[in-house]
Amino acid sequence: MIPISDNFYSWKKPIVTYWLIGINIAIFCGELNLDIHGQLGNFVNSWGIIPLQTKIAITNAVFYNSAAWIVVFWRLLALPISLFLHSSFSQILGNLLFLWVFGKTVERSLGRQRYLMLYFAAGIFAGMIQIFMESKLAIPVVGANGAISAILGAYIIKFPKVKIDSVLPLIIIFIPVEIPAFLYLFWWFIQQLFYSIGGLNIPGGIANLGYWGQFAGLVTGAAFMRMVKR
Repeated sequence: MIPISDNFYSWKKPIVTYWLIGINIAIFCGELNLDIHGQLGNFVNSWGIIPLQTKIAITNAVFYNSAAWIVVFWRLLALPISLFLHSSFSQILGNLLFLWVFGKTVERSLGRQRYLMLYFAAGIFAGMIQIFMESKLAIPVVGANGAISAILGAYIIKFPKVKIDSVLPLIIIFIPVEIPAFLYLFWWFIQQLFYSIGGLNIPGGIANLGYWGQFAGLVTGAAFMRMVKR
């Protein structure tokens, strides 16, 4: 299933969504350039979320050496930055497609400031959950999956019965259909299985945000929209 549009029209331009999509594309182009020159591994290891390193840094800072808080700050700084890094063509295409279809309507509903706050707060919270739940993971985790999950969760709470214009690709035939928005809640998690397609060449490997983190983002978005509705 490929979402195309939700047919919500408004004179309000989703400026934040435009900017988020543009920044993600620009940074991914930078990743491709680093990949060509063999420097992508160092960049992603510096700015991706590495749960094991973060856990070790926090442990050292709390129990052994207060100067280690500098390292903790560095590792936590990766939480918002990693939202703009992606590990494959399929991951960035999937994320930005959902951001475009669902994000622009959520932005119009919440307003630009609250929408941007939701995007970063949910993305950072999802990364923290990932660190807590997979504290032994020694490879970097990247992607805006947690933030996009939050947008999807907020959308489902606000517009649970809206029909999404979609296409169903059947081999070389694309069939236009309308699919209830809530079904994309399930499809979002299923399509993560294909995010390794078109992966970038990073020594040691790289991981997408896991289901724990994405579920945290989804719940955050749903709770935020419910609070705003009240």
